[in-house]
Order: sequence, then structure tokens, then C-alpha cells
Amino acid sequence: MDMFCDRLSCHGKAEECIGLCRALMSALNWLLRCAAFYADKVKETLEQVAAESQLKMCLERLEKMLGSAKNRALIHIAKLEETSSWSAVEQSLVKLGESLNSLSNSPLRSQADDCISLIKSIPTMLSVHSEQLNKTGFPTVHAVVLLEGTMNLTGETQPLVEQLMMVKRMQRIPSPLFVLEIWKACFVGLIESPEGTEELKWTAFTFLKIPQVLVKLKKYPQGEKDFTEDVNCAFEFLLKLTPLLDKADQRCNCDCTSLLLQECSKQGLLSEANMTNLITKRTADREHAPRLKSAENANIQPNPGLILRAEPTVTNILKTMDADHSKSPEGLLGVLGHMLSGKSLDLLLAAAAATGKLKSFARKFIKLNEFTKHISGEGSKAASVRALLFDISFLMLCHVAQTYGSEVILSESSPAGEVPFFETWMLTCMPEEGKILNPDHPCFRPDSTKVESLVALLNNSSEMKLVQMKWHEACLSISAAILEILNAWENSVLTFESIQKITDNIKGKVCSMAVCAVAWLVAHVRMLGLDEREKSLQMIRQLATPLYGENTLQFYNERVVIMSSILEHMCADVLQQTATQIKFPSTGMDTIPYWNLLPPKKPIKEVLTSVFTKVLEKGWVDSRSIHIFDTLLHMGGVYWFCNNLVKELLKETRKEHTLRAVELLYAIFCLDMQQLTLTLLGHILPNLLTDSSKWHTLMDPPGKALAKLSVWCALSSYSSHNKGQASARQKKRHREDIEDYISLFPLDDTQPSKLMRLLSSNEEDANILSSPNRSMSSSLSASQLHTVSMRDPLNRVLANLFLLISSILGAKTAGTHTQFVQWFMEECVDCLEQGSRGSILQFMPFTMVSELVKVSTMSSPKIVLAITDLSLPLGRRVAAKAIAAL
Repeated sequence: MDMFCDRLSCHGKAEECIGLCRALMSALNWLLRCAAFYADKVKETLEQVAAESQLKMCLERLEKMLGSAKNRALIHIAKLEETSSWSAVEQSLVKLGESLNSLSNSPLRSQADDCISLIKSIPTMLSVHSEQLNKTGFPTVHAVVLLEGTMNLTGETQPLVEQLMMVKRMQRIPSPLFVLEIWKACFVGLIESPEGTEELKWTAFTFLKIPQVLVKLKKYPQGEKDFTEDVNCAFEFLLKLTPLLDKADQRCNCDCTSLLLQECSKQGLLSEANMTNLITKRTADREHAPRLKSAENANIQPNPGLILRAEPTVTNILKTMDADHSKSPEGLLGVLGHMLSGKSLDLLLAAAAATGKLKSFARKFIKLNEFTKHISGEGSKAASVRALLFDISFLMLCHVAQTYGSEVILSESSPAGEVPFFETWMLTCMPEEGKILNPDHPCFRPDSTKVESLVALLNNSSEMKLVQMKWHEACLSISAAILEILNAWENSVLTFESIQKITDNIKGKVCSMAVCAVAWLVAHVRMLGLDEREKSLQMIRQLATPLYGENTLQFYNERVVIMSSILEHMCADVLQQTATQIKFPSTGMDTIPYWNLLPPKKPIKEVLTSVFTKVLEKGWVDSRSIHIFDTLLHMGGVYWFCNNLVKELLKETRKEHTLRAVELLYAIFCLDMQQLTLTLLGHILPNLLTDSSKWHTLMDPPGKALAKLSVWCALSSYSSHNKGQASARQKKRHREDIEDYISLFPLDDTQPSKLMRLLSSNEEDANILSSPNRSMSSSLSASQLHTVSMRDPLNRVLANLFLLISSILGAKTAGTHTQFVQWFMEECVDCLEQGSRGSILQFMPFTMVSELVKVSTMSSPKIVLAITDLSLPLGRRVAAKAIAAL
């Protein structure tokens, strides 16, 4: 054993290498049993000296054998190959442990313990990862939290939790600093969010949603440490950031930290003692904080307190809305009226959004809106209650759609019944950013008799009738009615006075009719020439000015506030395009946040580079920049966006800058990770790697940074993609069609794909590459044995990228592109979770392992184990062969 123990190798067939693994494991078991036998012998006084020397011999051989990582790796393979033999090893370990208990000779004892712990470490030899201890700021976590808080309050918590865990793993962030970074982002959000709805959204995000996220993070295995300790430690760090906390307290006019601490304690994230201790520290710190004058202070109601109180109210309202509406419509109206006053509605919606109840909230209002279709013989009192229920539910739903996105309102899949009126109207008639409506669409042209009677009603009566009125029909007919009225006005059949009377009728009782009328006018104005727009715009102006008469229905002022905010959102684009000003009554609601952020005369490429440069200098992304990036991604498209940002990354030459750029770019790519990853791995990398004129751009440090970014994107897309989590925000985008990827990488092995042609164009050994045995079928990879679907764009792109990498490693010429491929593989190994069968490395052809081992930095047993799929017999053979030859 002394001769070969530390110099084992085998250059034969894979079978022989597996045989070597088995033999090693048997030898290990034999040595363990010998050691146990002699350890027992030591107890007998007569044989003690001889037994000790024999035991010493066994332990020395064990140490020598286990001292080499290569041997441990071979045993690791044998363990997976033959589980029964490994159980025998485990039994021998137990036996040796028992026999050692009586050993007094401590050098032998400690030597034996070392051997035992080495053997016990074999099954987990891949999962040991060190944490980053030299950094305190983690811009990716910061940006991911800011992005969610600003753009995705309604999203589910699980995808966010998984995304954060992914970042924590890939960047190896210690738990306390990870939690600290989440809180830092929340406080920055509280300070910089625009006033009004956005501010409330942030408050709800910080005080209601993030504690829930941490509750879920707590369930992930943390190793030895207790998560509540990490949370406590994070707060200890946070309390040192006094200026940040003071500024947030000043903005919210309350002690934010103490409220958060109480919330965390309620959720079981902090012990009572730790909470009290932290609150005491913060209270002492606040003594020295700059205060607002009490007069200014008095009129700022602290949002955090209001949000925390709004949360139970949401649950109560949902219960009330479940009751049978026909029993007491007046009672229900009282509740709704309450919701409309002041900022109650926005508080309730923010609390519902942060706790995942907004969808059911919207469903209840749709049901209520549908309920108002049923008319039985009604008197004027019942008719006005019904009109109000219709109007309030309609306005609330519009407001929700504009504030939180229309996907909150759409039902998953309604049973084969009719689609509710509001859903139909919203999808076809409601103007939204990026949605162009056709004013002549049939949805705006209902039954002509209904339109005529509506025009007559608006023109002839002194005020709107309520009894037996079918509001949803009136709302669908109003667009055609307005067209008739406009034509009459254009042709001087109607005077301006009659128009005023008509618009007063439209907006006088029920605000939703005015909303529907303006929705159509907005679509109509877009189609008109400059000189034809005057009367349509004047009509919008008329409809937007509230009517202050005596006999408006209940809650008119509250309804007008919501109506004005809805109209302002609807008209924003058109008014900007037509350079028109319409004064909406100042509603106390905020003007549209994050709207119109791009400088008017600057090309979008310059905007992109300047914003990215600014973000890179600062070292973190703020919410305004996130919105600019989002707008640019919409405007320029995925390829343009990705390509230009990668160019910016490749310009960086300082190491610390490139690393920061990768951390920030990864976070920016979270705007649409799936599509950006497809573009990066499917188009941009292949182009850089196959065009020799671009190879110089892949030098270290920018090339290394790009490799890191590519692996991070590949890993996160692959893991979230398998769980089918695309956020609603991303579902709205134009999806690149699977066809794009099929033409790039055809499935049929006989025709060489575009990628293979690219490869063979600049290689002297083109015949090797284009010969059929280089095609997909022969470069067998674990993914094919796991039968992963290749109809899926991401799987396809990954499979092709690894084919490309494999051919670069096997090529006769080397260059920076070869170095890039090595960095890419090293990063894959660094970020891998142990035991994650089905990670991106399953797309790597088995033949690549032997190529990789030739690279000096990759020629370690541990790396071979990490990159092969050991759950497959073939994977184990490939690994054994590569390790045995090291």
C-alpha cells in the first residue's frame, strides 16, 4: 500500500477506472476493520504494545490514503456506484468509534479521529463553500429589492425569496449582511419614493411584505446558525446607519425602526429580549435626531402606522363584500363610501397588494359590478343605490388597473360563462401605456338603437335618469353616442351650450360614463390631424371638469377625486403628443410617478450609457434609474438593450469596477431575466466567441466579468424557468418566439445549424466541426439522458452554448476566447449547489470533461466531480476516467 497509495492512476477504459474506485473502497473498509480489531486488542494488557504499533500502522496507511483529494474523489464515485459497500464502510466506522472509546493514548486517538472525520466528509466534499467576508455592500440584493418594491408590489413572495436566495448563494453573502442589505434597500425606498401612492406602496412593501419574505427565508437551511440571530445581528448593523434611519423617520414622521422591530418580533423573526434591546438603543439614538418643527409635523400622518392598521381592515372588507349584496345594498354602500375618503382607498389597496389580497379584492368588486346588472321593479332610492354601487366599483377597478397593472384584475380562466363587463371593457376600451386602441373597433360600435336612445336621453333630459337604467350598456354605448354628438357639433347642428348640457348629464350622476367617454376620445384624438383635434380635446376638458350642483348623488366629491386621477392617467400620452394642457382638478393624489423620464432630444443609446455610467459611479441602482432602464428595454428591445450594456461592460478595465458592473447588470437584467438571458447566451456570446476580430475584447478583467454575468444569468433563468415563474410584469412584454431559436439552432441533426456554420467558418479544421459526428446526437450530455425537452428555447440555447464551448476547448488554436471559456466553467463550478441534478452543467457534452481536465486551473478531482452528473452511471464512468488519469 505504501507504494501506490498516493500515486494511484489508471489510463485504461472507463470500466477499469470504476473497478479502481471499487477496489479503493474495499481497501478502505479493510483498513477500518483492521484498525477496529487492533484498537480492541489494545485493551488486553499482554498485547498492548504490539497492538498499539499495529494500530499505528493501520492509521498511518489510512491517513496516507485519505490525504489525497484524488482518492477521496474516487471513493465518492464508488459510494454512488455501490451503496451497499458504502453502508459497510459506515458500519466499520461506527465499530472503530466504539473501540476507540477506551483508548488512553492520545496521539493515536487524535490520529484516528482525523481519519474518521475525513471519511465522514467524503459524501459532502462538494458542498463546502466559503463566504465573502471582505465586503459589506451588496448592490445586487439592494437593486433586486428596489426593483420589486417599485415595480412588483403585487407579485407573489416565493419567486422573490428564491431570487434573493440565488443571489445570496452565487455571491456567497453571509446571512447577517444579506438581511442588512434588504433593510437598507427598504429604507432607501422609503426615503426616495415619490409622494402619494408610491410612498404608500413602499411603506406597505417594507412593513408588510418584507417581514413575510424573511419568514420564508427563515425556512431555508441555514447551517448551524439560527436565523433569528442573523436578523438580530442585521438590525445591530442597521442601527449604526443613523443618518439613513433619521432621514426615513423624518420622511414618515414616526420611529420606523421600532415599528419594524415590533413587526419582526410578531412574525417570530426576533426574540422579545433582542427586540426590547434594539428598541432601547434606537430610542436613545433618536434623542439626537434633527426634528421637524411641531407645526409642520402635526399635519403629516405617519404612513407606517396607517398601513399596519389598514391590513386587518382589508380582511374585514373582504368579509363584508362576501355577504349577499341584495340583502342590504345601503349598508354596503356605507362601507364603500368610507373607503373612498381621503387616502383610505390607496392605503387599503397598498396593504392588500403587499399581502397578496389585491386579486381577491378586485374579484369582489367585479362581482359587485356584475350584481348591479340585475334590476327588479325598483324605486328611485334603490335605483340611486344601484347606480352608486356600479359607479364606485367601476372607478375602483379602473384605479386598481392603473396603479397596479391590469393583470391584477383579469381572472385566471373564467368558467364557460360570459366575461364580466369590466374585464371586457378594460381589455378592449381602456387606454394604457403602450396599448394603442382603434376608435373604430367593433367594441366601440354597439347596437345602434341603444346608441340612439342614449343620445336622445343625453340631449333631451335635464338630468340623467336612474330608474331601470342599464349602466353597463350605457357605458358600452357612450363611445358611439359621443361620435354622433361630436359630428353634430362639428357640423353646427348642436351649439356649445347643448354640448355643455350633454357633458353635464354624462358626468353629473355617474362618473364612470365620463371615464368611458374619455377613453374613446383619447383613442379618437390620436387618429385626427392637428387641425381636427380642437373639438375632441375641448370635450375631454368639459368631461374632466366636475359639476358642482346640488342634486349630484352621494359621495360625489370622493368619486370625482378618483375620476380625475383616472382621466389624468388616460390622457397623459395624448396630451403630451398633442402638446395640450388640461387642468385636472387638483385631487391631492400624486401626479403620475416615474412618467416621462427620458430627456426629449437625446438618442436612447446615449441615455442608456449615461444612466449606466452614473449608476456604476454611485455603486447602486436607484428606483428612478430602474424605471429608465425599463422604458429603454421597452423601446430598444431585448437585443439592443443587452448588446449595448454588454459593450459598456467590456469597456471597463479596472478589476473592482468590472465586478461592480456585473453585480449591477445582473440586477438590471432582472427586469426581464428570461428574455435577456436568451439573448445573451444565444446571440451575443456566440458572436463574440466565433468572431476572431472580437476576441481581444474578452481579455481579463472585462472578459472574466462577462463570463461571471453569463453564468449568473444562466443559473437564475434556469432555476426560475423550471418553476415556471415569470412575473406578471414580464408576461406583458413581447415574447421572442420559439421559432427564432429553432432557426438559429435546428433540432434536426442532419442539417448543420447556423451556429455550427459560424463555428466552421473560421476554423482550419472545419471538416471536424461540420462532420456529422459533431452534431447534437454524438455529443451526448446528461440532459439527453434526463430527456430534457429541446423544444424549450432556454434548454436549446444552453445546449448549443456548451457545444460551442466544447469545440473551442478541442480546437487547435487558443486565444482569449479559450480563456473566456475557462472562466465560464470555473464560475459554473463556483456557483454550483452540491447535489443539484439538473443544473445548467447537464447540457455539457460528456466528451468535454477530458478536455477541461487538460486546463491547469480545472485539473482537480473536486472540479471533475462538480461538473459531471454523478447520478447517472455514464456520468460516474466519465468522472472516474478523468480523475484516475489526473
